[in-house]
Amino acid sequence: MIEYRKTLTASFFFKFYLSVLDKLNGKEVAETSVPYSFKSSLSGIHKDTIQSTQMYQEVAPGQPVDDAVGRPMVHLSAYKQATGEARYCDDIPPIQGELYLAMVTSTKAHAEIRSIDASEALAIEGVHTFVSHTDVQGSNKFGIGASCDEEVYASDKVYCVGQVIGAIVADSQAIAQRAAKLVSIDYKELEPIITIEEAITHESFYKPIRSIEKGNIQAGFEMSDHVQEGEMKMGGQEHFYLETFCCIAIPKGEDGEMEIISSTQSPTKSQKIAASALGVSESRVVSKVKRLGGGFGGKETRCCVHSAVVAVAAQKVGQPVRCMLDRDEDMCTTGTRHPFMARYKVGFTNSGQVKALELTLYSNAGLSTDLSHPVIDRALFHSDNVYMIPNIKVTGYVCKTNIPSNTAFRGFGGPQGLLFAENWITNVAVKCGISQEKVREINMYKEGELTHFNQAVTLNNTLQRCWEDCLQKSDYQRRRRQVDIFNSENRWKKRGIAIIPTKFGISFTFTPLNQAGALVHVYTDGSVLIAHGGTEMGQGLHTKMIQVASRALKVPTSKIFISETSTNTVPNTSPTAASASSDLNGEAIKKACETILERLEPYIYANPKGSWEDWVGAAYMDRVSLSSTGFYKTPNIGYDWETNSGQPFNYFTVGVGCSEVEIDCLTGDHHVIRTDIIMDLGQSLNPAIDIGQIEGAYMQGYGLFTIEDHRWSPTGVLLTRGPGMYKIPGFGDVPTQFNVSLLSNCPNERAIYSSKAVGEPPLFLASAVFFAIKDAIMSARADAGITGVFRLDSPATSERIRMACQDQFTEKFPAAKPGTFTPWFVRI
Repeated sequence: MIEYRKTLTASFFFKFYLSVLDKLNGKEVAETSVPYSFKSSLSGIHKDTIQSTQMYQEVAPGQPVDDAVGRPMVHLSAYKQATGEARYCDDIPPIQGELYLAMVTSTKAHAEIRSIDASEALAIEGVHTFVSHTDVQGSNKFGIGASCDEEVYASDKVYCVGQVIGAIVADSQAIAQRAAKLVSIDYKELEPIITIEEAITHESFYKPIRSIEKGNIQAGFEMSDHVQEGEMKMGGQEHFYLETFCCIAIPKGEDGEMEIISSTQSPTKSQKIAASALGVSESRVVSKVKRLGGGFGGKETRCCVHSAVVAVAAQKVGQPVRCMLDRDEDMCTTGTRHPFMARYKVGFTNSGQVKALELTLYSNAGLSTDLSHPVIDRALFHSDNVYMIPNIKVTGYVCKTNIPSNTAFRGFGGPQGLLFAENWITNVAVKCGISQEKVREINMYKEGELTHFNQAVTLNNTLQRCWEDCLQKSDYQRRRRQVDIFNSENRWKKRGIAIIPTKFGISFTFTPLNQAGALVHVYTDGSVLIAHGGTEMGQGLHTKMIQVASRALKVPTSKIFISETSTNTVPNTSPTAASASSDLNGEAIKKACETILERLEPYIYANPKGSWEDWVGAAYMDRVSLSSTGFYKTPNIGYDWETNSGQPFNYFTVGVGCSEVEIDCLTGDHHVIRTDIIMDLGQSLNPAIDIGQIEGAYMQGYGLFTIEDHRWSPTGVLLTRGPGMYKIPGFGDVPTQFNVSLLSNCPNERAIYSSKAVGEPPLFLASAVFFAIKDAIMSARADAGITGVFRLDSPATSERIRMACQDQFTEKFPAAKPGTFTPWFVRI
């Protein structure tokens, strides 16, 4: 932003002037001195040593030593990952005859393909072939959802920069990548649609358009003392997993069999798309994964597309083919979190009681539907956050644009809907002149009340407990007063504080995915091998599943092992997503273990003083099966959009976060002074892993709401394609004081061993930083004589913070009128 850079230059010069003046004043040379309220601007941001606490409930005193559930057990791969011994997909040694693939992707956002000339690339020594849509033996068309709206290899048109058109297969990565750049493609360019605003103008939407309505909107607005309208945008977010997409496709040489080893959260989806493209049945394709180097939703669907690209190439050459994307390739082709725009109209009383809400959401889906409809569905479901709104209508539009297809990301539409809710509730408080925490309290759900989608909020009052605990443990009221005092004494440094609740529904919103299978083998030496449908991507799922099996079988965890996830051991698996994997796979494992334990009961009864190995050996000698499958489906869930009835979620995970920040009004820089989080996770399966998930989700959410800023050219080229321009949180961004507590004595009867899901719900609590920043900006604006509601889009970057702190410097550099210039970047 040009005006930001101009303002920043003037602001730095002002800092320089104050610094010189202060030094001269110290030498009694200057006639004037730096005002006391200006002096804080002379100091940089000082980062103290990080202090943190983690609080959780210990297991009951009488729990058996071998029962691992509830204990803070170390992640089973932690030491291997820390030392580099853990093996990921690309760590697998080259297979004999293995070749390497490099993708040839579109350089145009929307165009017809006139011709493709790979002759120059094929002339390079070491290049084996060029692969395109003509080499697909099965179907080149596929779809992630109900729509079959994508191609494995683009045939006659391209719909975004980065869409796969072809691939070069060569002896090495270097040769393949060099040759891929020599493939010449002639295009006839067409007009692209890049931003949400452009999609609205062209009415470029994917159907259906969803809506949830409850109560009487018009009557609600009529009974309100105030009606406020507004608009807000929230940017996307790059997954930035440490391991980029990787895949090895290995043809077996007969009957069309293919083995695919890839970094995927969804082995079954990889199997399905590859089998379709290869023209073989799914039973002839085995998809497997040992572990992922991070996923966050980015490897739920988009990596499955790339796996099919590699599988088709392997089928053509009849040799193993490997592909691992460079960081910029991964960022340009795999999609991001969906950018959103919200337009809202909220009615409320003088006391801050919300009476009506009309909300329209727009998401930027990209070139295909992918998971965009379920994403906006969840955003609609979470548009209330924790607030009772008697009259409400929420509508969601999925925008069809010419960018890579956006996809799942931790929270899956939830953070977007939640952020907009907290934005308008904040504005209600400002308009009424009431403290924000008071307005949140009076609108908060009470036990048993119905949401706008008519599901009862049955939390055993844990939401209220989390809220009160966080207020108390964060010492909110005292710190609120301290923040106000600090702001009254400082002009160019400001502090803000915010306390934010969250309610996150647990279950896949597509009901059929709420199922899981497991396979448990017990060997004659007493060791146990488990296979289940979930993938391990650092979140500790395998560790928790071993703890579940430990309790179910009543054996120590040292006897239990999980090797990998594979479609030939557990078929038709759901993706490892929606925070539901522990719930689903844990129940399936428990059922399989209970079956085996039931078979062992006669031998335990006959030899009560025997060991586990004795009972297993006796069962084997008696020809009793020591292998069992387990299956589980979440009961009593499902939602009817036509009647606004049903129960889309099995239960809710709730929590509250409080953050305090300090901003530099002259530069827009900020740092987080302190964060306190209280989460209701039921009876945690593993508090060490769960607290780690909370801390990790918080930091990822911090990046989403403050510093991770995607920028695109107006013609659809991603400009922020690496860490040079795209910034993710680092160690220096961790709150100086970081306290996490798990709510005690709150069992959840609707999940495995009374636990609750943890992966996604804590992420939104980082929005407390966003609203604390907004609180600080409000003080800066008040000093400039500007009061009332103002717009701050997410992420709250340094640029946006600085320009929102309007003053004599920003006034000198007004923004140019839209339409009078061509921007060098756009936010989509």
